Amino acid sequence: MSITIDEVRGFIRQLPDAAAVAQVQEAAAKRLGALDKAAYAGILPGRRARLNDSLRPALLRGLTGTVQERNRTGSRAGFILDEESTRRLRTDPRNGEPGRPRYRIPEDTQRFRLPGSGIPVSCLDLVKD
Repeated sequence: MSITIDEVRGFIRQLPDAAAVAQVQEAAAKRLGALDKAAYAGILPGRRARLNDSLRPALLRGLTGTVQERNRTGSRAGFILDEESTRRLRTDPRNGEPGRPRYRIPEDTQRFRLPGSGIPVSCLDLVKD
């Protein structure tokens, strides 16, 4: 037996109190987490990927590199740009004012690790080798 979305919405509207709605919300959050985990299971350390168009800031979009470790929840991953993408980011005029770049990449750095808490895995598209 399959249940329609309209039936689910009707069920939720009939719930007697906030505690019951919170239980449904918790179950939905767990299900979304499981779906995300399955959708991005292939994004593993060592895989090549491209930063997709959903990532901000825009100057990082389209750059390529290697996926590093994922965070505790698996929602973000470290990312090291390849040589060409490191060069592109270093010279991109959108990378801030001269002398005050957003991403400071020394001239002798061939592969730049993007700083911060990692890239959302939803912003990584795997690249076929």
